[in-house]
Amino acid sequence: MNWNIAPDKIETAWNYLAQLAVQQGMNCIAAVLILIAGWWLSARAAAAVQRALGRTHVDETMRPLLANAFQWMIRVLTIVLVLSQFGVQTASIIAMLGAAGLAIGLALQGTLQNIAAGIMLVLLRPFRVGQYIDAQGVAGTVRETGLFMTELTTADGVCLRVPNGKLWGSAITNYSENPTRRMDIETTVAFGSDMHKGLDALRKMLSEEPRLLPEPKPEAMVVNYTQQGITLNLRCWTASGDYWAVRYAFYERIKHVLEDAGCKIAVPIQEVRMPDPDMAPRSASGSTPPTATPDPRANPLRRAG
Repeated sequence: MNWNIAPDKIETAWNYLAQLAVQQGMNCIAAVLILIAGWWLSARAAAAVQRALGRTHVDETMRPLLANAFQWMIRVLTIVLVLSQFGVQTASIIAMLGAAGLAIGLALQGTLQNIAAGIMLVLLRPFRVGQYIDAQGVAGTVRETGLFMTELTTADGVCLRVPNGKLWGSAITNYSENPTRRMDIETTVAFGSDMHKGLDALRKMLSEEPRLLPEPKPEAMVVNYTQQGITLNLRCWTASGDYWAVRYAFYERIKHVLEDAGCKIAVPIQEVRMPDPDMAPRSASGSTPPTATPDPRANPLRRAG
């Protein structure tokens, strides 16, 4: 076998490989620079959109979602530009993105569900930034509704990030939506207490609280009779912002008000009585009758063991 190759062919091949290496190297450098610039520009653009929306009347809940969507649009465009540096045609890029989107959609169904849930939460707005919500045990003040998760601040100051799909798929209780809230506090007084004096004392306490709303009118009533005593209910309306402060103030004062009115607070008491061996019945001869030994077969628990 003849391995002799013409020098001009070797030189031509070498020049082609060198030119290809330089060209592809330049393409790689350009692609890396475009990728870095695109990612940096997307972050800056998202921050700029956030600041621009802050000067408008757009709801605070929609601002981070719009900023995130704009950021990812720039990133997708950056990826398209990077691929075009290697000679990939636009039609091929679109087809590839469609196939990749289908594959990613099948693999990340939960993530896409969170995105769709985030869009629905922003459009329908069952809650807004700064409102206190409870969604099946997940409770806190809304800080931000993002593309994938919603950030909450719990009552003890802990940051809680919840997937949007969990919030959208559950019943949401919004404690801050309405400007007013009704308050019901029940107290049980012992039998024998003068419940009329107790009700009068509670009504006087309600009339002295300036944070209560005049309409609907505050009420005090008897709502139930239990084994422990008579249940009195205090019902009033207050502004949502004053709800807990007023409730804690009433908890502090109700006991003293009722006791001053002669009503004793009922305390559950359970009595356990043991048989006295000295009081056991005796036979005619004066001896204690023998105690019958129970049949183990008559005890279902004994049989189960």
